[in-house]
Amino acid sequence: MKVRENEKKRDHIRFNGHDIALVATMLDRLNSTIDIMYFLMERKEERAFVIMLISAEDIDMEALIGKEKRETDIMFEIDAGENLYAIVCQDTQIDGGYHFAERLVQKMMEKGGKHVYCSELEVRSTTYKIRYIIYRLMELFIQTKQNSQENEVVFKALN
Repeated sequence: MKVRENEKKRDHIRFNGHDIALVATMLDRLNSTIDIMYFLMERKEERAFVIMLISAEDIDMEALIGKEKRETDIMFEIDAGENLYAIVCQDTQIDGGYHFAERLVQKMMEKGGKHVYCSELEVRSTTYKIRYIIYRLMELFIQTKQNSQENEVVFKALN
């Protein structure tokens, strides 16, 4: 696909049509779960949560994630063709989320996974609109791929 000249000059992320379709899918699948996380945070039953986007080629990610995640972690298939999954980790802060993601990336590589990309957001406050969290996660994931941060965990916190 040819990149237009005015797009080359931009230093920020721009969603293409496929990215927008993925964001729409994420909004449909994740909205209710994040809303429940907010409810728990407001009741002080939850301090923070981490939401992760992870993809890899040549590996059964659903089985691997299912084996590695905690019972309280919630997995969503976002795009089967791209082997893209989202995971919401309840009552998880930056260190726990990062270590879990590191372990997943390592296991995927050990099992022969190729082109492993992983981006995470830690959410500590209910002040953000749910759609903003999802947009930021997708933006971070796109940056991770554009920066060729393969086999790494790219982590940001929303305060």
